[in-house]
Amino acid sequence: MHTRTVLLLALIAPLAGAADLSVQSPDGAVVVTVSDNRAHPSYKVSYRGKEVIANSRLGLVFKDQAAFGDGYRIVASAPASADTQWTQPWGERKLVRDKHNELRVDFGGSGNAGSSATGRFTVRFRVFDDGIGFRYEVPKQPGMDQVEIVDESSEFVLPEVDATRAWWIPARAWRSLEYLYRNTSLREAVHVETPFTMRLASGVHLSIHEAALTDYASMTLAQQRDGVFKADLTPWYDGIKVKTRTDFKSPWRTVQIAPDAPSLLNSDLILNLNEPNKLGDVSWVKPGKYVGIWWAMHLWQKTWSSGDKHGATTAETKRYMDFAAKYGFAGVLVEGWNVGWDGEWPDNGDLFKFTQPYPDFDMKAIAAYGKKTGVQLIGHHETSGAVSHYASQMDAAYDYYRDNGVTQVKTGYVADNAKIKRIDEQGRVRYEWHDGQYMAGEYLRSVEQAAKRHISIDTHEPIKDTGLRRTYPNWITREGARGQEYNAWGFPPNPPEHTAILPFTRMLSGPFDYTPGIFNLKPNGETSENRVRSTLAKELSLYVVLYSPIHMAADLPENYEARRDAFQFIVDVPTDWEQSRAIAGEVGQYVAMARQQRGGADWFLGALSNETARTLNLKLDFLAPSKRYLAQIYRDGAKAHWDTNPYDIVIETREVGREDMLALWLAPGGGAAVRFKALDK
Repeated sequence: MHTRTVLLLALIAPLAGAADLSVQSPDGAVVVTVSDNRAHPSYKVSYRGKEVIANSRLGLVFKDQAAFGDGYRIVASAPASADTQWTQPWGERKLVRDKHNELRVDFGGSGNAGSSATGRFTVRFRVFDDGIGFRYEVPKQPGMDQVEIVDESSEFVLPEVDATRAWWIPARAWRSLEYLYRNTSLREAVHVETPFTMRLASGVHLSIHEAALTDYASMTLAQQRDGVFKADLTPWYDGIKVKTRTDFKSPWRTVQIAPDAPSLLNSDLILNLNEPNKLGDVSWVKPGKYVGIWWAMHLWQKTWSSGDKHGATTAETKRYMDFAAKYGFAGVLVEGWNVGWDGEWPDNGDLFKFTQPYPDFDMKAIAAYGKKTGVQLIGHHETSGAVSHYASQMDAAYDYYRDNGVTQVKTGYVADNAKIKRIDEQGRVRYEWHDGQYMAGEYLRSVEQAAKRHISIDTHEPIKDTGLRRTYPNWITREGARGQEYNAWGFPPNPPEHTAILPFTRMLSGPFDYTPGIFNLKPNGETSENRVRSTLAKELSLYVVLYSPIHMAADLPENYEARRDAFQFIVDVPTDWEQSRAIAGEVGQYVAMARQQRGGADWFLGALSNETARTLNLKLDFLAPSKRYLAQIYRDGAKAHWDTNPYDIVIETREVGREDMLALWLAPGGGAAVRFKALDK
């Protein structure tokens, strides 16, 4: 569904020593000012009259051409605006409004004797009510055909250093994106991954990230001086950041801006800066819930490798399919079915064969059983970072899945960061980063090749999300953060605050395959440090708070059967939404999210807390007017505590409407999940 787009184009004549140029958001709260009255091009951002990004450099540095930066002047500009509405085939909300004002600023060199500033480049700014995006556009021009970018000069200068809190994970670390978030002063955030979230003294929240990352290096942020964060692009093995040709466009550099924490969660800025769907009809992309032969392997009850404890057997897969069919789940994920898992598989990626099952896994029999039960096999490809080896088999592997009725595939890239194995044109081994330009291309290539077979992709050990699900809707979800598996074997396990931080950080980039829903919260025994630091009610809340169009019921089937009453919420909760609204929250403390079922009248609510108990008094004004609902509430009991009494849960019902308030007591490490079932009266 599209409304009429209004574009205002007014070319400004070339200027010498141009005055500052400004563009503001449609509501007037966000203002971007672009300047050339320093030695280099710069921009700044204000919000509600107060500066939130001080004067910050713009520019690019090349290996063999003069840099874009010092000496460049504004030579032309053009404003524009747009107000459109587009439909997500699946997502947090069906209809997304893209309302922004734009300013295209062209910079040119003087050409004066002794000046190296002779080229031309554009910086395009888009300003929304919820933040800004800008990108570089470099046209074809003399002396610039094939180029190698060695640095990007983009800065984000934060003026409130002393009073600003930051939530971040380290950039370019060996475990890639799988770290616990740190809550520190701004000064302590030395080299950070994005999204990078901050709270200013005023309560305004900022998050710096990027959108539409294709054929380019991922951007991290390095703090140069107090409050001065500079783009630090992830390099190739040889140190070059980006290898490309003119004309080219960079990804969008984004700053989401919100008056408070919940408003940060209600932003569509990242999606709006991505290109529309390129795949056409994507009705074959199906959101849904699934189970998997997965958790048992993380608990060492089953193995990925062949042998007596092999998890991926025909019999075990059929058992899980029976369970999925009984409760209306769409699929069963099976890892470890194909040859290559024996031995130290994280280091032996060249041994994987993606069309050869182990003898105890009968792919044809599984496909037939899936048709009989109405439950699909969800495929799995682990590469262990041997990406060239994977690429050599990709066409055959996806054909094999398509021919056996598999429409969703989880891909894995388990390898230390900077240990992605690439074989170059001369047959030499090169090691690349997970988030360098090469891998940005390889991740996307897997998605594009899958789309040709009507297969959707769930990427693990991924490059970070930048909203490409809008352009390629079969890229349904990904990992890219510290998920549930760390509770089985990680040291330390995820603390209670982790899931209260994720919505305001990692989740701002897009869906996350966290794998929630563990019911045996102490699977390694009562005294083991490795356990799930949640209450049972909090595990239910994750299905609403942490968005993914495919959600796993991650525990063993027998653990759900043992707690059938609580399991009902997982059975009922959808994964595709008509609309979503964050209704309460503070970063790292608590969050409450309400979502309406896609195409239905029912609403679902999830609320969770960190290690502190609290009561949330929540307005229900998101419910439809003049309609009554049966609230089916799953909440912490009076004695619940993630450590000492995680299973204390109360399941109750009451009739409510939009004029009511709902008081929810959240235990330490606790939560609540509610289904608002529309009543016919």
